[in-house]
Amino acid sequence: MADNERRLAAIMSADVAGYSKLMGADESGTLAALKALRADIFAPQVAAHKGRVVKLMGDGALVEFPSIVKAVDCAVAVQRAMAEQTIKLRIGINLGDIIIEGSDIYGDGVNVAARIQEAAAPGGVALSGSAHDQVAGKVEAGFTDGGEQDLKNIARPVRVWHWSDGAVAGGAKPLALPNKPSIAVLPFDNMSGDPDQAYFADGITEDIITALSRSPWLFIIARNSTFTYKGKNVDVKRVAHELGVRYVLEGSVRKAGNRIRVTALLIDGTTGGHVWSERYDGELADVFDLQDEITRNVVASIQTQVHLTASEPAKAKQSPGPHRMGTDHARLATPVRLLAGKLYHRQAPAGKSDRSRSQERRSSSGPFGDSLSRCDFGFC
Repeated sequence: MADNERRLAAIMSADVAGYSKLMGADESGTLAALKALRADIFAPQVAAHKGRVVKLMGDGALVEFPSIVKAVDCAVAVQRAMAEQTIKLRIGINLGDIIIEGSDIYGDGVNVAARIQEAAAPGGVALSGSAHDQVAGKVEAGFTDGGEQDLKNIARPVRVWHWSDGAVAGGAKPLALPNKPSIAVLPFDNMSGDPDQAYFADGITEDIITALSRSPWLFIIARNSTFTYKGKNVDVKRVAHELGVRYVLEGSVRKAGNRIRVTALLIDGTTGGHVWSERYDGELADVFDLQDEITRNVVASIQTQVHLTASEPAKAKQSPGPHRMGTDHARLATPVRLLAGKLYHRQAPAGKSDRSRSQERRSSSGPFGDSLSRCDFGFC
């Protein structure tokens, strides 16, 4: 049996963002708009850039180009032509080895293009690192570095670059950071394999956003902005760049029998480094009490750690004498303790289990040392 033909090619994968929702709202209108898009914009641009439509799959399309520069120019031209359209495409481009069988193509090069497309924003274009290396300085469009990402069913991390209309060569200018610590809370991942637990993960996320938003010392991104990243493999530095925040909180929920484990991780969006992390275990006997308990612990720990981290540059400029350091320490601790106490009194149930008290003690023995008592948080 003869070996399959192989060659290096530029692969474009495209689909319609939110296609199922559009079809549910207006099936005939969406289908007509999709057909018009293909006939009036997509097919002419592919032909003009010497591409070949390999196949159409519902709302998706797979296209092969002999040149990666042509592929990128085509993608950008399509997105600019569609700027005023209701339908928005997500386009991913990869440069890689493919297998040709008849008129179809297969292989890792195709798979990576399809996964990168899922990382693209609606109306945007995403490139693999191999594609970007070949077009740098050869195309007018500018791209921002999204960092290495773990793509579904792809064995190795892939660096992803992003284009959106208005980007300039060398990367888009990041949003200015607010003048107080800023946090984006990403939707917690449901790792239990039980779709019914998705409501618990979303509930934890929403409760943390609500509780943190009560703090006058923090700037918190709204739920509607952060939930657009739900279910996506995202680079934390890219999220911080896009939302204009210093910190990103992410987490996961896992369930085994009647027990549940919640993990939370606070990341510095400017460096990608871990600032704080914690794990919480509990039983699902009363899911709302468990949500409240975890939220209280996460909020108290985050506010403590964020204020400590935010104060480090300022303290570095001061003379670090023993008396001065003690004064700064107490000044920083006071607002966090008072706020944690307010949150406790608003949310805590009347009765508390041994596990709950134990977790509060563990949360209290954080950046301020093991000497913190319940009175330090205004609980007495």
